[in-house]
This record gives sequence, C-alpha cells and structure tokens, in this order.
Amino acid sequence: SMASSQLPAAKKEEKGRNIQVVVRCRPFNTVERKSASHTVVECDQNRKEVMVRTGGATDKAARKTYTFDMVFGPSAKQIEVYRSVVCPILDEVIMGYNCTVFAYGQTGTGKTFTMEGERSPNEEFTWEEDPLAGIIPRTLHQIFEKLSSNGTEFSVKVSLLEIYNEELFDLLSPAPDVTERLQLFDDPRNKRGVTIKGLEEITVHNKDEVYQILERGAAKRKTASTLMNAYSSRSHSVFSVTIHMKEITLDGEELVKIGKLNLVDLAGSENIGRSGAVDKRAREAGNINQSLLTLGRVIKALVERGPHVPYRESKLTRILQDSLGGRTKTSIIATVSPASINLEETLSTLDYANRAKSIMNKPEVNQKLTKRTLIKEYTEEIERLKRDLAATRDKQGVYISVDNYENMNSKLMSQEEQITEYTDRIAAMEEELKKIMDLFTDSKQKLDQCAEDLQDKKQRLEETHKDLIETKHRLTQEEYITSQLQSNGCQLYSTADQLLSTAETSTQDVSGLHAKLQRKKEVELHNGEVQQSFAQRMENCYNSMQTLLQEQSHKHATIIDYYRSSVGKMSHDSTILGGLTMKSLPARKYLQENNHVDVCLNVSFKCTVAEEHTVSVRARLGSSVDEVITEMNDVTEEGERALEECAGYCRHLQTSLDSLAESGLKWCDEARGLTENKAQEQLKLIRETDTAVQDLLKSVEEKGEKAVKDCEGRLGHMQQEVEGILGCVESQTRKDHATLQEHKEILFSINTQALDTVHNFISSELRQDIPTGTTPQRKEYVYPRVLNKPRSREELEDEFRAQQEQFQCALSHCETLIEAEEKPLDQDSLEDEVSVSSDGNITEQSCSDENLMCYENGRVPFFKVRHFRSI
Repeated sequence: SMASSQLPAAKKEEKGRNIQVVVRCRPFNTVERKSASHTVVECDQNRKEVMVRTGGATDKAARKTYTFDMVFGPSAKQIEVYRSVVCPILDEVIMGYNCTVFAYGQTGTGKTFTMEGERSPNEEFTWEEDPLAGIIPRTLHQIFEKLSSNGTEFSVKVSLLEIYNEELFDLLSPAPDVTERLQLFDDPRNKRGVTIKGLEEITVHNKDEVYQILERGAAKRKTASTLMNAYSSRSHSVFSVTIHMKEITLDGEELVKIGKLNLVDLAGSENIGRSGAVDKRAREAGNINQSLLTLGRVIKALVERGPHVPYRESKLTRILQDSLGGRTKTSIIATVSPASINLEETLSTLDYANRAKSIMNKPEVNQKLTKRTLIKEYTEEIERLKRDLAATRDKQGVYISVDNYENMNSKLMSQEEQITEYTDRIAAMEEELKKIMDLFTDSKQKLDQCAEDLQDKKQRLEETHKDLIETKHRLTQEEYITSQLQSNGCQLYSTADQLLSTAETSTQDVSGLHAKLQRKKEVELHNGEVQQSFAQRMENCYNSMQTLLQEQSHKHATIIDYYRSSVGKMSHDSTILGGLTMKSLPARKYLQENNHVDVCLNVSFKCTVAEEHTVSVRARLGSSVDEVITEMNDVTEEGERALEECAGYCRHLQTSLDSLAESGLKWCDEARGLTENKAQEQLKLIRETDTAVQDLLKSVEEKGEKAVKDCEGRLGHMQQEVEGILGCVESQTRKDHATLQEHKEILFSINTQALDTVHNFISSELRQDIPTGTTPQRKEYVYPRVLNKPRSREELEDEFRAQQEQFQCALSHCETLIEAEEKPLDQDSLEDEVSVSSDGNITEQSCSDENLMCYENGRVPFFKVRHFRSI
C-alpha cells in the first residue's frame, strides 16, 4: 500500500486558542535605588493581576489594573517560571506541535535573564542544576531527560538566529566571521512559513553539548553599552529546537513525528531618548524599534481582525508569522520594572501584552511522515540537485555574473513581496468596497423606511391630538383618585402600625406563656415518669412482702397442722387407752379384789401425774400460741406505723397492709381459738378420762395385780410417747419463734427501706415548678377596634365628576366675563407644538444612532502607535 494512504497522523484541527501572556516583574536594581525611585507595580500572583500606580507618590488613588494568564512578582524564582510556563509547552512540543515563547520588555527588565539565565558565583553548580539557569538550558536538559526516559528514538537540532538592523546572522555558524548575512525565502511547502538559506542546524547528541553551543552563540551576539544596561542586547535572537521522534505503528511501519520550539529574546522596547544610545547605537535602536513597531501593528491587525496583516514589513514578523495567528502555540513573557522612573515603559509593555492576549491561534499537530515519504522527498531533492549540477557542468543554462544574479534575485524577491502586498491591499479594498455597498444599500432602505415612518407618524399625530384632551382629563381623574387612595393608605398604614405593635406585644406575652407551659409540661412529664418508676418499685416491694407473708402463713399452717396431728394422735392414744381399760375391767375386778388399796393408790397417783402433765402441756401450748400472737401483733403494729407514715403518698399500700394485718389477726385469733378449743377438748377428754378412771377405780378394786402391772407398763409407754410428742412440739415452737424473729427483722428492714424510698422520692426525684418572673401579667391591650373601609373607585369617580361639574360651571362663568380678552387654543398651533416635540425626539434619536454608527465605524484604537523619527 502507498505510504501516504497509511498516515494516521493527519493534520488535527483544534479550536482557536488565545496566546498565553505572562508578566514577570524584577526586583529593584542598584541604579533605581540610588535614584530614590519608589515602587509603582504590585503583583498579585493568586489573582493574576498587575496593579500600576499612575498618579505618582502623592496620589495613591490613581491606579491601573491588568489581568493576565500568569503573574510573577520580584520574588519568583527561575524554576517557578519554567515549571509554570515552559513545562506544559514542552510536553506539547513532544506531542508534535510547533510552539513559541517570546520575551518582551524594556531593556534591563530581565528578558535575557529569563530566557538564558546566569551562572551562580564561583560556578558552584553544574549548568543543568544551576538555580539561575534560564528557560533555554532548562528546556534542552528537560528534552533529553524526557525522551531518554521514554525510550524513544529521537534527534535534536538547534539553531540560533540573530536579527540585527533588519539583517539576519547565524550565531552557530562554524565560520569565524559572522558578518555574512542570510537570505530569507518563503517556504514552498508551508505558505505561512519561511526558509533561511544557509542557516546552520547543529545536531545535539546529549545534554553535555548544550552548554558549549549556548556559550558559542552568546559570544557572537552583538551587544552595546546603554544607560539601561551595560551589556544590553541590541538585537533579536531566535533559538529554535527541532525534535524528530520515531514511532512504530501497529502495522510495524515507522513514522517520524516532528516538534519545534522557538525561544525568542526580543530587543529592548524602550525609546531612544530613554535608552541613552547615541550615533550608531541610536540608528540601531531606531531599526530595532521599527521591527517592534511592525510587530505591534501585526498584533493590532490580528486583534481587530483587519483584512491585511503587515507580516512582510519586517523580517522579525515574517519569521514569527506562524506564531502570531497561525498554527503555533504561543506564549509571551512580558518583563517589567517596578521602579517609578520606568513607569512610561512599564505601562507601554503592559498595554502591549494586554493587547496580545486577544490574538487567536489555531494550533495543529505537525504531519507525521513515514520513512518512505522522507526517503522519497530526499531522493527528489537529490535528483533536482543532480540536474542543476549537470546543467552547470554541461553549461546548458543562463550564465550571468554573481552581482547581476544577486541584484536580479533581490529585485525578484522585492517584486514578489510587492505583488503579495498589493494583492492583500486589493483584497482589503474589495472587502472595504463590499462593506460600503452594503452600508449604502442599508442606508437607502433605512431612508425609505424613514419616509414611510414619517407618513405614518403624521397620521398618528392627528389621532394622538384627539386622545390628548381625553388623556389629560383621565390624568386629572387618576391624580385625584390616587391622592384619595394615598390618604386612605396612610390611614390604613397608621392603623396597621398600631395593630402590628399590639400583635408584637401580645406575641411576646404568648411566647412567655408558652415558655411557662413548656416548663410545667416538662415538670409534669418528669414527675409522671418518676411516679411510674416509684410505683413500680413499691409494687415490687409489696409483692416481696406479700410473698413473705404467704410463706409465713404457710409455715403457720404447717405448725397448726402439726399441732392438730399431735392432738389427734393423743386423742387416738386416749381412745386406745380407754379400750384397753375396758378390756382390763374384768382383770381389774379381779385385781381389785386382791390388791384394792395398792391399785387405788397407784391409779390415783398416775392420774394425778397425767393430769399435771396435761395441764403443763396446755400451759406450754398456750404460752407458745401467746408468743406467736404477740410477735404477730408486734409485726402488725410496726407495719401499721410504717404504713401510717406513707399513708399520704401510697394509700393502696396502707389498704394492703391493713387487710394483711386483719388477715394476720384473724388467722392468729383462729389459731388461738383452735388451740384453745383443742386444749378444752383435751381437758374435757382428760376430765372424762378422770371420771372414767374414777369409775374404773371402783371397778378396778376387784381386779388383780397382774392387770395393774400391765396397765402400769402401758401407761409408762404412753407417758414416754406423750413426753416425746411434747419435746417435738417444744423444739418446733422454738424453730417457729426463730423464724418469726427473722421475718420480723426482714419486714422491719423492708419497711425502713420503703420509708427511705418514699422520703427520697418526695425530696429529690419529684420536681417543682420554680417561678422565673418572666410570666407576663394580665393587661389591657389598646388597639383600634374599628377599621375604616376605604371608598371604592366608583365612589371616588362620582365625587370627582361632581367636583368637575362644579369646576366647569365656575369656569364657564369666568369665561363669559373674560371672553373678549381670552383666545381659544389654536388647534394648528397645538399640532405644530406636538409636531416640533416629535421632530425633536426623532432628531435626537437619529443623532444618537448617528453617534453610535460613528463610534462603531471609527472606534478609538486601544493601542496607540508611536511614530519615531529616524535620526
């Protein structure tokens, strides 16, 4: 396939991009300090503004402010300027763009220092690490660093061109004589580009060669002494860096990407008188200013988008043609002095830079060429040179002297420049003629339209006059209605003011009441929560007491059951004893007959012992029951005392304890009654037994000794059982007494704790609403009770008509008196008056339009061109 069809890097059109303008202000130098100059320039790096005091040291109010893309003050370092301005541009150069950086400003403001820099004293740093190094050495060092780190195959070529008195010199030429002037030609491959014949492009292989090349170029640059700077450069220098980078596509084809960076150090922009140059240096300054003035005219034409841009009026603008309004990405670094003695040049430089901000470039990436395309171009160039060489050898051409050839060539170049300039002028004149024709056509249409408008306005004037009288009448009516409405409005405003004042006072009082209600509500809410918590705690306490009472009741019931079983067992034993006695009656009769006296004595003794034992048991049971009852009464009394202390706060607790005390007393009474009944029954049983025994004694007298012995043995056994039962009852009674004592202590501690809880609840947990004194007092609000209703528009109109009728009657009466002296209004004079007024308005409008057209067509230029006379 053809190489041209595989070019992936076609020219990439981008949107227009304004030239980037940067301002750098240097510190005071020795001359400015000795001249007692003061600071007139202030730089705000964050807001990107430069403020210049134009009124001198006394007038600090006169100021002029400029805004730029970047601003660097006197404290800015070289590395800051490089990183902010040049680093992004260098990346774009590596991407394949053409970029240019200008340094513009008055001599001695730091242009060369910014572009080239200086070496530190004693050369304590290498040139690439020197903090005073400028843009050019840092750029070349960074190019090699970036391309080497990317592993890209590349080549770097540099050239250093000097423009001095409108003549071109190669500062990197190997010849010792640098007076050889170079010729400038248009680039046939780029209509905006130029070619400099004989310009040396040196290939730089590594960064170590850079400093030697820069030293060689700086040594050949023309300098001369001026009052501004002892070593100020009087020429423009253009340092160009061309980078060829090789890329390999996905298809394996090699492409060559070209990026170019122009670093331009312009000559000083001051005028001749200020620079102090004389004689030859003055003429030199005039030529330099001429090229700078041409640069200013180019910038002005680009900003105003004029049809003709005078690139060809100086060689500097021809070389920089692509950088101004072309396809190059351009940045301008304007350097200024902060001293008041340089105020004029500082303002001129800032105006120059401010105007350059509006220049629009359209950057394009350079076309990437394949290896085949380059070989083809080089082959064609070689063939062309071979043909020229063959023609020279064969003498098949036109031979003239070198002087004639140079004259013809210079005339041809001059004619070509004139033709190009005339062509541009013709195009500009045609464009201007087209604008004039359009303006003429537009003016004619406006004239016709004005004639139609005039006729229409005459008709409208007649209608307007008819409406004038009616409008005046309506105006008077509206003024009357407005005054009445305004009066009503004032009354309403006064009433509303009083109502608002009353409403504000009442609102404040309501706010105070709301605050009090809020405090009451918070206290009630807190007390409710505390009461609920206290009720829960008291309920738990009463539940525990009820549980203890139930346990005590259960134990008492167990004791009573035990007593009941014991008494039942004794009754059973008595029954068995009665049965045995009945069975032993025959034996007793027999014994009675034999041992009547002994048996009677023994039986009476045994009965007496049994009766005494029974009485003692009864007494013990009675005392135990009395002790239990006494303990229960004491517990009940203590509970009643505790309940009486908290009766005002927990009525339900007193009711529960009362019912519990009553049930305890009832239970104790029942236990006492049951015990007494059982004791009475036992005594009764014993008495019955005694009676039976007495009866038995009568019958036993006849029993024998054997039966008595059996009876004695059985009675002894029964006595032992009764004593065992009584011992068990006594031990159980002691245990019950100890248990009751423990329950007494528990109930006492519970009651004490409950009493403390109640006191704590009343004293600390419950809140009270403390008066704050902010509650508003009851008072009587004074405000309007009746709001006057304003009259309606119809009523006001009726009243106005009545007044107008009265006024008309009075007016007609007066007119009859002075009819001879007064003349009626002349309708024609009124029309003339209105017409004159209308015509005046039309004339005023047309004048304003005319002024506007004049301002638009002949607007005052922002940047005034200064004309210098050559000396």
